[in-house]
Amino acid sequence: MEFLLVCCGSLLVIVFLYVLSGIRIVSEYERGVIFRLGRVVGARGPGFFFILPGLERMQIVDLRTITLDVPPQDCITRDNVTVRVNAVAYYRVMDPTKAVVQIKNYNLGTAQIAQTTLRSVVGQVELDELLSQRDRINDELQGVIDEATDPWGVKVSLVEIKDVELPSAMQRVMARQAEADRDRRAKIIHAEGEMQAAMQLREAAAQMSQEPISLQLRFLQTLTEIAAENNSTIIFPIPIDLVKAFMKRLDEDAPES
Repeated sequence: MEFLLVCCGSLLVIVFLYVLSGIRIVSEYERGVIFRLGRVVGARGPGFFFILPGLERMQIVDLRTITLDVPPQDCITRDNVTVRVNAVAYYRVMDPTKAVVQIKNYNLGTAQIAQTTLRSVVGQVELDELLSQRDRINDELQGVIDEATDPWGVKVSLVEIKDVELPSAMQRVMARQAEADRDRRAKIIHAEGEMQAAMQLREAAAQMSQEPISLQLRFLQTLTEIAAENNSTIIFPIPIDLVKAFMKRLDEDAPES
């Protein structure tokens, strides 16, 4: 009788341990992919459930968005400029079953695809496009990587190029180019200002020629501005008409040859 009780107690302990070992708790952001005798049964969770130890096994898959820091890649642009580019990608698992069955390590696979795609896309654009059309290149990177990872049940939501490192020689060339461009724009602005000033002076001269007294008033205004300065020299402008009359009289008094 005692032996029977011992056997029943041992059996109960074994059953209890068996049931206890089959209890699984999956968090809200996780899913458990169940394999029964090597075949996929499905994904379970979140919450509390039971699996058959020895017959079933479970692999946990995290569904949260993962930030992937793509290491710096040495790339050659389409115009043969060597640059060093790094980026960041955001992705998450949409189908836990595919992420477990279709690829051994979806994190490593996504990282390798991101590095390869970054080098490939940068090699298809010129340096000016890489620096000025960053949004278009980011969208192209996201589309290519997402298409490659879609069979794995992984969704790439965003890819951003963080930094483009140029060689020091290229930086000096671009600095000289920017300086030359600023000089060109400064000369154009100066020439446009001279042209506008000439037009304004022409209009002012035409207006003043209609009223000769306005020229005298302008002379007086100039004297007022000069007198306001702390100087000992005063310049009196001489009317052009007076000079013309004086020159005309000299020509009349000159002996004929």
